[in-house]
Amino acid sequence: MNKKPVNGMRDILPTEMEIRDYVIGLVKETYKAFGFTPMETPCVESIENLSGKQGGENEKLVFKIMKRGEKLKIENGKTENELADSGLRYDLTMPLARFYANHQAELPKPFKALQIGPVFRADRPQKGRFRQFYQCDIDILGDASNLCEIELILATTTLLRKIGFKGFEIRINDRRLLRAMAGYAGFPEDRVDEVFITLDKMDKIGIGGVREELVSSGFSEESADRYLALFSVCEGKTGTDAVLAVRDALKDALPEGVSENLSEIFRIVGAAKDCDFELVFDPTLVRGMGYYTGPIFEISVPEFGSSVGGGGRYDEMVGKFLGQNVPACGFSIGFERIISILVDQGYRVPGSKARTAILLEKNLSPEKTEEAFLRARELRKEGKQVLVTAMAKNRRFQKEQLAAEGYQEIIDIYERPLE
Repeated sequence: MNKKPVNGMRDILPTEMEIRDYVIGLVKETYKAFGFTPMETPCVESIENLSGKQGGENEKLVFKIMKRGEKLKIENGKTENELADSGLRYDLTMPLARFYANHQAELPKPFKALQIGPVFRADRPQKGRFRQFYQCDIDILGDASNLCEIELILATTTLLRKIGFKGFEIRINDRRLLRAMAGYAGFPEDRVDEVFITLDKMDKIGIGGVREELVSSGFSEESADRYLALFSVCEGKTGTDAVLAVRDALKDALPEGVSENLSEIFRIVGAAKDCDFELVFDPTLVRGMGYYTGPIFEISVPEFGSSVGGGGRYDEMVGKFLGQNVPACGFSIGFERIISILVDQGYRVPGSKARTAILLEKNLSPEKTEEAFLRARELRKEGKQVLVTAMAKNRRFQKEQLAAEGYQEIIDIYERPLE
């Protein structure tokens, strides 16, 4: 028997579990205060849904589940999909779209969904990246206005403040602006996704590296130079000024209302926010999912050098199930990344109940044992967490362990007092 978890999975120790439970409690408390409603979808989805060209590269990482019973005919299977009819979900967004399409008649409009749960990706395991991990999503379905983006940003940043983050950035862009920039530069419409994949590497390879990769991919030098020149027009500008600078450079190439929509989000979020963060226009922000159709955003924490969440508008996903589009927008925090940061910082859950351990001597009489449990009952009524356990031979080491786990009071119960 193998005592280690399956490759890419992990066990979670009690100290981390306490932090996870606390953060999930904050997530629910905060998002409910903004009117979001908890709901849940199964971990298993139809293979047809998981391979519908909505999840980008994640569709290559699906854990597929073989057909069962009479449906499974291995000898006739020529492809994986002929042997599998379902799989484990790779995110919470696609299952939510299916959920909404299935239950729309029973749901309020707009529907503000809160979903927390495990997702699975057959990715290459490495530090900080596992094949099973939790996501915490909030989404608004049935509202085409930018009230959704504003509410999602304010709710998520309020949550991050409660957890203890400050001085972070919410980077924002718009998929329609990205496409307009690509069209203005002369890139073929059917290859703009290739352009975005290269652009997404800007922070790693720099503008020179992006140009080199675009040209080596077969795009003309003229298109590459015209495209990259657009990113310089907003240098030294912030917020709405940066958005308008790009709009002016694009002229008629940008669809009507895109810049005005972003500008309004900047203005209202700036006025209504309740914590220390910056809303930053980033024309290089891409977000990898193919289902985004409008504004996209990402949480950047400079001191940790990584993103801890993101999201955007995906107005066409529900339509894949219904046959007609439904406006939708969502924001997902990087739950595992946030927990990892807190654990590395030695985070202590605030307001934890006082902990008491009651240690019972070996071969204690029934009367003394009863006394111990009655005492534990009274302490729990006082709001304390009480552990009743047997006394170890090495009592000193046992007490050191309990103290390390946060037990402030340790009570020894003996048959008779020590002399």
